[in-house]
Amino acid sequence: MKGGDVPSTLPSWRGWSLDGRARQAFQDRRAPLVAGLALAVVAVLQIALQTPSDHLPLPSPAALTSPAAPPKIFLILIALATTLPLGVLWAQPRTAAVIIALADLLSLGVVHTSTIAGLITLVAVVYRLGHQAAQALAACIAAAFLLLALTQADRLVLILLAAAVPLAAWAGYARRVSGDSAERHAQHEQLAGSLVEHSVRGERARISRELHDVVAHHISMIAVQAETARLTTQGMPPAGAQRLLAIGDTARSALTEMRRLLGVLRPDAATEPGQLRPQPGLAQLNDLLDLARDASGAGTRLIVSGWLTPLDPGVELAAYRIVQEALTNARRHAPGAAVDVELRYGSECLSLRVRDNGPGPQAAGDTPADGLAGGHGLVGMRERAAAVGGTLRTGPAPGGGFLVEAMLPAKAEQDAA
Repeated sequence: MKGGDVPSTLPSWRGWSLDGRARQAFQDRRAPLVAGLALAVVAVLQIALQTPSDHLPLPSPAALTSPAAPPKIFLILIALATTLPLGVLWAQPRTAAVIIALADLLSLGVVHTSTIAGLITLVAVVYRLGHQAAQALAACIAAAFLLLALTQADRLVLILLAAAVPLAAWAGYARRVSGDSAERHAQHEQLAGSLVEHSVRGERARISRELHDVVAHHISMIAVQAETARLTTQGMPPAGAQRLLAIGDTARSALTEMRRLLGVLRPDAATEPGQLRPQPGLAQLNDLLDLARDASGAGTRLIVSGWLTPLDPGVELAAYRIVQEALTNARRHAPGAAVDVELRYGSECLSLRVRDNGPGPQAAGDTPADGLAGGHGLVGMRERAAAVGGTLRTGPAPGGGFLVEAMLPAKAEQDAA
């Protein structure tokens, strides 16, 4: 490696590269190591500061006052053996438990003394045994302390340890079972969510295939046949040619909207950026009315009153689609009838009225309640109005014709955000 080169990978030690996983493993072991060192310091301080008159968890005045009492350096080594393995051997809980238990048995059975930190460490390491599902080893440790209690004169601490060891192991095992149950529940939730998402994607893919293979095909045929009829029909009046041209343009616009809808249904499909345009709103009503006027040849007026205020995009889209569907129904069921589109801006709501001067649904043979026999146009308009918190009413207009009236909430754009 040259002097100015930088190694592509960090150095490794015994196959462990110092990458993110190694650093995470070190961070996970740092807290137990610090805890073990802290307990060792507390145990050593307790041994160093004790005097023969001190009362330890399992005192033996004879041993403390005897000339043959063990030196403090031996007691300090035992104290370290009862605490340090908790942090040093955190990744090997069985080995740590055996060392700590043997050191505690030696301390309590031979030296007749112990430290509070050592007893706390014993309970902690047995809890970890239970968490690792090593109940058999925990039971052996509890049995060893119980047997030692039967051979000692001072049995209180040993009996308490023999009872605390299985309790700590049970608590660790219960924590493990609870964690495993929570993890399985989270996995089941994730699996259920994945299945639902997969089902939704499959349904959207099926709908997009139907739209692409069936609906889009028929719309393209309409465009082709309209253009062919306009170019091949001899002696066609200019008005008829203009109508056929409008039919072709409308079919091509429908194909463009269909491609945009397919891009929404299939996000993985290749879609040009120009095809994803913003949804229309009230600002595009004039263009919509111009198209309707050219298609039907009848008069179409837009009447606006009130103080113009920006509305929530969802409300504007609902109003636009309601007007679009109402104009389509007017062309279909009242051809040649004039249509008035009225917008009234209020402080609380937007009033939308679309009225034609046609014969009305009863004269046209439609169902009075729906305005369209077996159609979905009025149902779709009601659903759009309800989706934004509004209402829609349809029926015969006073004096003749058909009326579509919607009341939509006039939520300001900043309030809806």
